[in-house]
Amino acid sequence: MHSAFAGCGYVGRQVALRELADGGSVSAMVRTAESADRLNQEGILAVSADLESHCPPEKFLDGRVLYWFAPPQPESDQDRRLRYFVGCAQDAGERPSRVVLISTTGVYGDCQGDWVTEDRALAPLTGRARRRVDAERTMRDWCELYDVPVVALRVPGIYGAGKLPLKRLREGLPVLAPDLAPWSNRVHVEDLISACLAAARIADPLPVYNISDGHPSTMSDFFFRVADAAGLPRPPVVDRQEATAALSAEMRSYLAESKRIDNARMREHLGVDVRYPDLTSGLSALFGE
Repeated sequence: MHSAFAGCGYVGRQVALRELADGGSVSAMVRTAESADRLNQEGILAVSADLESHCPPEKFLDGRVLYWFAPPQPESDQDRRLRYFVGCAQDAGERPSRVVLISTTGVYGDCQGDWVTEDRALAPLTGRARRRVDAERTMRDWCELYDVPVVALRVPGIYGAGKLPLKRLREGLPVLAPDLAPWSNRVHVEDLISACLAAARIADPLPVYNISDGHPSTMSDFFFRVADAAGLPRPPVVDRQEATAALSAEMRSYLAESKRIDNARMREHLGVDVRYPDLTSGLSALFGE
């Protein structure tokens, strides 16, 4: 299977290397020349480009599966990068055979701790989540014109090798007191990779899949568990009043939402066999316990 990647960072690169190992040709558009050089050395035909102002190379799509990993720009309620890309592809008359679009569970907003399936109404609270809603809708509207399947994967926090909050823990930055912390969700990078590859291949995909390990906890619990596994001190805790001054605006925005992500569709329809169904198994694998 031949594929093209818009964005090819921490997760995208690992998916691209799996596609390459599977025998397909792989191309990518990335932000920096350094990233493009690294990918080219690994056998991926990569170019560096600003997705807000540069069209993809000729034949970039050419009937390939498009993996959209590129995050939106950091402001406004629209994903200008995706919109510009779609406009370029439309003008060039190029279409993918399928799109796997990485989105976020943040599109559901605050669900008051409810279990959340893909049927939940979207209610994004932050600009970052509203941009993801715009990305899903823009891509789907374009692909519907040509009967191209779009599979949106709504992804929570990702952890894995090289993606743990060790720097934050070493700096001793605080977290919200555990009894005050809302529900949050995460997925091990290996299970996310499996979901991406499955989404590109399943014969009759559904339009949306929630991606998670299926065992929500809290962000405070996550930081505590990582600290314990890494042999680092647990971070200090603050109450809600102290959190206003002690935590970043981005961190506070995550703590303003509480939801538990249901991954039944991912397991039962997409066919993802979750290797790391909870933090215990995921962290044990990472730290060799």
